[in-house]
Amino acid sequence: MSNLEEIVYKHALINAVKHKGKASNGAVMGSVMATHSELRSEAKKIGQVAAELVLKVNSMDPDLQKTELDKLGGMKEKKPVEVKGLVDLPDVNGKVVLRFAPNPSGPLHIGHARAAVLNKEYVKRYGGKLILRVEDTDPRRVDPLAYQMMEEDLKWLSVDWQEKYVQSSRMEIYYEYAEKLIEINKAYMCTCEGGDFKKLKDECEPCPCRELPVEHSMKLWNKLKTMKEGEAVLRVKTDIKHKNPAIRDWVAMRVVEAEHPLTGNKYRVYPMMNFSVTVDDHLMGVTHVLRGKDHLANSEKQKYLYQHFGWKVPVFVHYGRLKMEDVALSTSKARQGIEDGLYSGWDDPRLGTIRAIARRGITPEAITELMMEIGPKISDAIVSWKKVSGLNRAILEETSNRYFFVPNPTMIEIEDLPESEMGIIKRPLHPDHIERGNRELPLESKLYITTEDYKKTGDNRILRLIDAFNVTFNGDKTVYHSNDLDEARNSKAMIVQWVPVEGSLNADMVMPDASVIKGYIEPSASNLSVGDVVQLERFGFARLDSIVDEKLTFYFAHK
Repeated sequence: MSNLEEIVYKHALINAVKHKGKASNGAVMGSVMATHSELRSEAKKIGQVAAELVLKVNSMDPDLQKTELDKLGGMKEKKPVEVKGLVDLPDVNGKVVLRFAPNPSGPLHIGHARAAVLNKEYVKRYGGKLILRVEDTDPRRVDPLAYQMMEEDLKWLSVDWQEKYVQSSRMEIYYEYAEKLIEINKAYMCTCEGGDFKKLKDECEPCPCRELPVEHSMKLWNKLKTMKEGEAVLRVKTDIKHKNPAIRDWVAMRVVEAEHPLTGNKYRVYPMMNFSVTVDDHLMGVTHVLRGKDHLANSEKQKYLYQHFGWKVPVFVHYGRLKMEDVALSTSKARQGIEDGLYSGWDDPRLGTIRAIARRGITPEAITELMMEIGPKISDAIVSWKKVSGLNRAILEETSNRYFFVPNPTMIEIEDLPESEMGIIKRPLHPDHIERGNRELPLESKLYITTEDYKKTGDNRILRLIDAFNVTFNGDKTVYHSNDLDEARNSKAMIVQWVPVEGSLNADMVMPDASVIKGYIEPSASNLSVGDVVQLERFGFARLDSIVDEKLTFYFAHK
């Protein structure tokens, strides 16, 4: 018995023991694919082996099944380490054609970024073609602004597409194939009440409309555009006894009484996603479909349509769900939050939209690297901000210039400050790139430091101002102490950033929870432009979002 056969055999035995001696082909295959991702490219072979071995296992006495399973180590199946990164696509024969197909209900979020980046990278690997297809055939879920926002998000991610389609402009094509499906008796018009059809479907019984003549369905189809919403639907014929009720005779076309932002009231009959997607994937020559495992049932629905028309089924690659810690990814919940005033907009820092992430100074390179590392694995992935920050920090450390920012400031006026200590302090914009030049900080008696540093130091203890001198606090007084760095170190003094009162700029820092920290930034920051990402010493990385009346507003990225 080969290694593959042994793996499938054990999973068949486990499944049989769990289910009163009867294993299921689909369950066994799914179990093998979930625990042995390195075998996913051999899906076809696994299916053939599973079919043979499930028959063998199901013919055994239950006691023999348990005995055989014990020989192979019992019920425990050691899960191998899942392969990370961009594994090869299965069944690649010639040119690869992929598609990224978002619904324009809002801008893209980090979950969309996974699909977009993986599609982009696979096209790059195989030299294929990427299609952008906007799936807008449910007018109630379309945000007119989303068309442009999604393209902006993709361009930020450096995702290029070679062809673009908008489904609402292809309605006549869907009508054509709906009629063809009726003509070959693989679809029928159904006028059953929704509840009545569900009851029959759940009992594996066909509805009365299913066996009516083709001519009857065609007549109703031609009248559908004048009918009321819910009065009739077009159903695709499937296995009415399919183990999953959702697969049984699914809806292909229905009436939607809503105005479409692009086509207005020109159409009333719209295709369901599974119908339009299948037709488009075939006509556009899509070879591989990357999608979440929540689409497993949809993939199975769509296979019926491929079979009815005699079309080649593309390779479906399903990956696990992507969640992000402490971030709202639901477009509908985000929209409601915006309407309720909870969020300031689609780029509110608490959201997981691409534009919110970009506004915080996260780079597209970091997101791309993250998605490449996660890859198309079948198991769910939880993305932590710590992970995103780590990837982003490695990029920003090299590119971001340094500045002093004092949050929650306290002004100090230094007494007994020698005139020799006053002047201009020069610090490099980047310690590893001296060629970028220096920033200049006027050193004077009136300075801002953070209130936290002021309180932590306490009376008669030394505080060191970076690249300047030491001071002590005595009640409300701040007194010059010395210029000895070693003395500060020996006394374990804090070494803190500061900004001069004269010339400093008001700066607001918008934090990830949307709270705002007020402070001052050094005068050299007047050279910054909106969009610049800087490292604020002892504070963290931040992106300059706006400059209004000489006040700078930053969005905090991470430490």
